[in-house]
Amino acid sequence: MSDAQSQIKQTVTDNEVVLFMKGTKSMPQCGFSSRVAGVLNFMGVDFADVNVLADDAIRQGIKDYSDWPTIPQLYVKGEFVGGCDIITEMTLSGELDTLLAENGVTFDKDAADKIREANA
Repeated sequence: MSDAQSQIKQTVTDNEVVLFMKGTKSMPQCGFSSRVAGVLNFMGVDFADVNVLADDAIRQGIKDYSDWPTIPQLYVKGEFVGGCDIITEMTLSGELDTLLAENGVTFDKDAADKIREANA
């Protein structure tokens, strides 16, 4: 296993929720990363952010690790959940609420409901 793969594995194991993204949760560097970070921030999810733009080995490594070609990538309890489109769909359907609740991840249910109301 490469150093990048080891680092990625450690990161997704050590943190309940991790978003591999372009930029940071406070300063996203692309629209897709901004959307997912925005949803998580609005819902009050405590998550680790990994800026793939800061390290080319991590940027490519996360794609290899998940066998998923795009960034952002969300992990909950070590499991790959998906990218921007999947997280958007899961948020709007309520599946993200269920996934977080089943994994004991704290989030603001009222905020999640507000996202759905605003997009109904």
